[in-house]
Amino acid sequence: MRRLPFLALLLLAATLSADDKIVRHVKIGGEGGWDYVTVDSSGRRLYQSHGDRVVVLDLDKQTVVGEIANTPGVHGVALSPDRGFVSAGRANSVVVFDRDSLKRLGEWKTTGENPDAILYDPHSKHLFTFNGRGKNITVFDAGNGNVVATIDAGGKPEFAVTDQRGRVFVNIEDTSELAVIDVKRNVIEKRWKLTGCEGPSGLAIDRLRRYLFSVCGNETMVISDADSGKVIGSAPIGKGVDGVAYDPGKNLAYASNGRDGTITVVRATDFKVAETIPTARGARTIAVDEKTHHLFLPTAKLEPAEPRWRIVPDTFEVIEVAP
Repeated sequence: MRRLPFLALLLLAATLSADDKIVRHVKIGGEGGWDYVTVDSSGRRLYQSHGDRVVVLDLDKQTVVGEIANTPGVHGVALSPDRGFVSAGRANSVVVFDRDSLKRLGEWKTTGENPDAILYDPHSKHLFTFNGRGKNITVFDAGNGNVVATIDAGGKPEFAVTDQRGRVFVNIEDTSELAVIDVKRNVIEKRWKLTGCEGPSGLAIDRLRRYLFSVCGNETMVISDADSGKVIGSAPIGKGVDGVAYDPGKNLAYASNGRDGTITVVRATDFKVAETIPTARGARTIAVDEKTHHLFLPTAKLEPAEPRWRIVPDTFEVIEVAP
């Protein structure tokens, strides 16, 4: 996903909302940008990319319990049953760590530049990195780190999800498409045009209904059928979206609009906007805890600087929202 340069497009300094749906501000502090936030609902941990490391929080106490350091250009975290994997974009690598101890276990080189989104697929037991500048996808055996395949993405891959039944779906940002990967053959078997969507970034899935939720740069959420690829609905969202989360317990999709400082809540039953929740400018990525149904969004304050906006040191935090 988009890192610090995207933040330069935000309006003014990031200001925090007083809306009562924000139940907690969890200060992390320090310097550096951020990207994905990953919630482990069963393990009760939150993994937050920040600068050149991943900060790990206790999901219930919202206290820092550790970090995975030396992950330059970090974007995201994927989790297998016993391991974690970090996409280190500037190092063109994956940092592997033990989920219990957070101890670093190794580093695997990707076959494309700037690994961004990262995904573990339990069906194939493969790890996928979606390499932004390389415009390709590296497929690893998640057990031993061997490269199984390199897939030409046909454009810039953004976020991806798995149906856990043999298919991985990924937004292709510069062609406004959804690509479908057959995880048995490790090939893109289909490409679907995201009609009405420009520059898709975040992607979420409703595995029960087989719906895919793509959020787009033209202030739109587009919903596609995961079997046919047909666009079956859309909803207006806010400016500066970069992430979307789906909560199957509530049948709701949440778009995080960083420039507006809002969350757009869309019902999966009729694709209508149910609510708009104020958050904070800069809160552009999002994850949901399926146990508590709370949402988590990272952000910080910004101030004017040349040639672009600057993050105010020691203001980085994670916002917890009870929708």
